[in-house]
Amino acid sequence: MATVPGARIRVSPLGGVGEVGKNSTLLEFGDNLILVDAGVKFPETELHGVDLVVCDYGYVAERLDNLVGIVFTHGHEDHIGGLPYLIMQLDPHDPIPIYGTPLTLGLISVKLKEHGMLGRVIQYAIQEGQRAKLGPFELEPIAVNHSIPDAVGLVIHTPVGTVFHTGDFKFDPTPVEGRTTDNDRLRRLGDQGVLVLLSDCVRVEQSGWTASESAVRDALEQLIGKAPGRVLVTTFASNIGRLREVVRSAHKLGRKTAVVGRSMEENLRVARELGFMDIPEGSLLELREINELPPDQIVLLSTGSQGEPTSVLSRIARGDHPLVKIQPNDTVIFSASPVPGNEESVARSIDNLFRRGARVIYQMIDPRVHVSGHASREELRHLLDLVRPQYLVPLHGEHRMLWLFRELAVENGMPPENVFVTEIGDVVAFWPEGGEREEPIPSGSMLVDGLTIGEVTNVVLRDRRRLAADGVLFVSVTLDRETGELLSGPDFVSRGFLQLDAADDGLFDEARERVTVALEGDERRRPDVSYLVGKVRDTLNSFVYERTRRRPMILPVVTEV
Repeated sequence: MATVPGARIRVSPLGGVGEVGKNSTLLEFGDNLILVDAGVKFPETELHGVDLVVCDYGYVAERLDNLVGIVFTHGHEDHIGGLPYLIMQLDPHDPIPIYGTPLTLGLISVKLKEHGMLGRVIQYAIQEGQRAKLGPFELEPIAVNHSIPDAVGLVIHTPVGTVFHTGDFKFDPTPVEGRTTDNDRLRRLGDQGVLVLLSDCVRVEQSGWTASESAVRDALEQLIGKAPGRVLVTTFASNIGRLREVVRSAHKLGRKTAVVGRSMEENLRVARELGFMDIPEGSLLELREINELPPDQIVLLSTGSQGEPTSVLSRIARGDHPLVKIQPNDTVIFSASPVPGNEESVARSIDNLFRRGARVIYQMIDPRVHVSGHASREELRHLLDLVRPQYLVPLHGEHRMLWLFRELAVENGMPPENVFVTEIGDVVAFWPEGGEREEPIPSGSMLVDGLTIGEVTNVVLRDRRRLAADGVLFVSVTLDRETGELLSGPDFVSRGFLQLDAADDGLFDEARERVTVALEGDERRRPDVSYLVGKVRDTLNSFVYERTRRRPMILPVVTEV
């Protein structure tokens, strides 16, 4: 591709830096925009009631006519799960062009169909070794190995140089699907010259090389073979390769496999239709048929490895799943590690399964049951040796990971000023002779709560935190409309603060006196209700804090008759 003198390529992480999740990176050349991935993130515990966190795409929405395409590296939730919410924010009149490998597009289609948005995009399949033209960008996928088949890194040829986005990757020498990261193409890419490397670095803290997925396959087969009864394996619904190997191992050991969880069922259906789920005929059976076989002939695949409260596994652990109940001799295998922020919910599910009599195997008990799909420290060094980029922007990691990758790159010979550690919304411009930071773009996070996106504001979160910490105290009074005379009350209802019958120190009796004095001391006639509501709230706020050192949300209800 011919270079354009004086031009520059702008790179802006909209998510996935300073955090693990909601990966999304914007590239700009002139007026043209290309977006790589659109993921989601699980909410932290302080985001009360929030279901998902997605990127704020307001900057892209204002330039929608210049968006030449959205390209996806692979089919994991933290890379594709935000697409429906991206479409909601953009509100396009015409379908948006999206690009991905066949399996990635198949998994995206499932997600869009759930939201009734399948007609809002135009899908273009991309394959390694083939190039696609997107405005001034030329896209070339490169095969990479990850914990899902059909993952690719993206070589993005631009008029100012080549940008390589790794996606999620590792260098697995013995992958279960027979495809590893394309070392030869990466070396040739380095020989041709790479202006900017945008790289996954989430496992930079781990020394050495990440273990092979084939080791997990062997470990799971061994554990299934030794299990005295049913085996339930839980992992990510999109971990197609691991799901396939569990089904194959179960069949080899004389067991049938049933799937519990709609998202996993849909993903397996898509994978089978596209040829990514090569399993023996008759190895799967319907969930309702599991009671027709002895327990030692059953393997269950389940969603819920992250302890999500509404997931299938959490329901099984609580004992309220209609078809699957924990039985004596059941073995449950967590073939996944907790995403940062989910540790407590995963531990809760494990505890509940133990309470119900299951034998539970997880990574701290047996490290073999899960390996990461991400490159460890020496693999990242190997990547740098192959690609030899002029500039580096670490992606997909919390801040310590970004900085540790910077240190690794500097150790490997890169000038420190050529490695840019970024925040969400930062803009770094590159051209053949240099790279520099520019003015950040508007960015941030949008919170998904039920069917709404962006409706949960900081004010709403503040109220939820307050309710969670100190509860709520309702106080109701009835006044004469004409005179303002107190006719009944104050009456209290407490939720999450104190039980009315447990406050034997006279707290609520004294609170009634305080409110009564405050209302009777007002000389107004035909009082303004909003004024009285504020007066009751202020009186109780100061009194309750004085007596309890707590600040419940106080909601006065003033009725005039």
